[in-house]
Amino acid sequence: MISILNKIYQTNLTLLTDLYQLTMAYGYWKNGMSEKRAVFHLYYRKNPFKGNYAIACGLELAIGYLQQLHFDEEALSYLQSLKGNDEKPLFEDDFLKYLKDFSFKCDVEAIPEGTVVFPNEPLMRISGPLLQVQLVETALLTIINFSTLIATKASRIRQVAGEDLVLEFGLRRAQGIDGGLSASRAAFIGGCNATSNILAGQLFGIPVKGTHAHSWVMSHSTEMDSFQSYAAAMPNNCIFLVDTYDTIEGVKNAIQVGNELRKNGYEMLGIRLDSGDLAELSIAARKLLDEAGFEKAAIVASNDLDEYRLKMLKEKGAKITVWGIGTRLATAYDQPALGGVYKLAALENDSGGWDYKVKLSEQEIKVSNPGIQQVLRVCNDKSSPIIDYIYDEELGLSNKDLEGEILLEPIFKNGKLVYNIPNINKIQKQTLKQLQRFTPEVLEKHEVHLDEKLVKIKREIINKHK
Repeated sequence: MISILNKIYQTNLTLLTDLYQLTMAYGYWKNGMSEKRAVFHLYYRKNPFKGNYAIACGLELAIGYLQQLHFDEEALSYLQSLKGNDEKPLFEDDFLKYLKDFSFKCDVEAIPEGTVVFPNEPLMRISGPLLQVQLVETALLTIINFSTLIATKASRIRQVAGEDLVLEFGLRRAQGIDGGLSASRAAFIGGCNATSNILAGQLFGIPVKGTHAHSWVMSHSTEMDSFQSYAAAMPNNCIFLVDTYDTIEGVKNAIQVGNELRKNGYEMLGIRLDSGDLAELSIAARKLLDEAGFEKAAIVASNDLDEYRLKMLKEKGAKITVWGIGTRLATAYDQPALGGVYKLAALENDSGGWDYKVKLSEQEIKVSNPGIQQVLRVCNDKSSPIIDYIYDEELGLSNKDLEGEILLEPIFKNGKLVYNIPNINKIQKQTLKQLQRFTPEVLEKHEVHLDEKLVKIKREIINKHK
């Protein structure tokens, strides 16, 4: 099966990494450490958007990256060309021969896309040869960080929008081609109903929506001419942008063309507002549309919208039923990065067991957790989540009577994919189902605890290094 990632990029993505991943890989190989077993976790430290949760996203893209992981001749030739500060090759030929025979042999567990997650919970656990688990750090972070950030933003918008339609319109303001595609996918998973991004529609199976822009109106002699011309061309896709000149007159012109459409057996779908006082204009437009018999015509709004403006407009009584969200969603405008990290938590010792690892810092938030981590989500008798426990999978929970949902699921075993990737509609349903369970009241009270066994181990490691 060709992964979505390979459909987007025909090139080998193994070198989608920072140089230090390769220099460390070389050092591990040189020092005989490359095959030592290690466990890393990918997680984030702080909830985005000053909120109290995130939506896990990007796993399917991460799977595609890991499936294609190999060093082809082009990649090896490039690495061979790199020089150190003495102008000699950075990597010796025997190391490049080792990379030529590279085959991904790691175990990967992950929290499925569309799951509500919290700080310090491992979104992914990667275990296997030290060189391999180190190598994949950068790519996994760039994939998971951005997708999780955008899915979370979209879910926040969805919660405010309620039953209204939400359309993602962010491609033209997104952070490049990949940013636009990844944002469209993540926004749909987070709760958007459709996208304007046609390539995302083709690649990911997302519904696409769109009609015309201001330039269409301006390219005709009058606004009425432009609406009539568009109706003649696409009578089954008529949402008229009414604010190129005078918005209220634009609504009246749309109504006139809507009546002409009806005579020909078609229905005007609605109007779009892209500027001005959206609350006041939507109320006036709704009155005109209803009086003219277009009670079902939608009022679509755009213009730098996000969850904060949606809330404000709803409080003002806006009659908007479809929200076109662009820049502030696709770019995560108020928080441009999630800040996810990838930390070593266990390393094989000479006896074949595990030495647990903790990254220390004077900043408490940057002190990592040790162990081979799993997450148990405990719910009350009404199936509402109440607490998550991060515990060591090999040591087990301190409280053996606890029951709940195990969040990290097997994805790869010894480099072989064992996970059935759900389609994007199923992932979106997972998000919406999760948000129904995690009401604002539940989120406010939800706690994440490090199991007592790991607390003890962590304390011992910290004291050892004081």
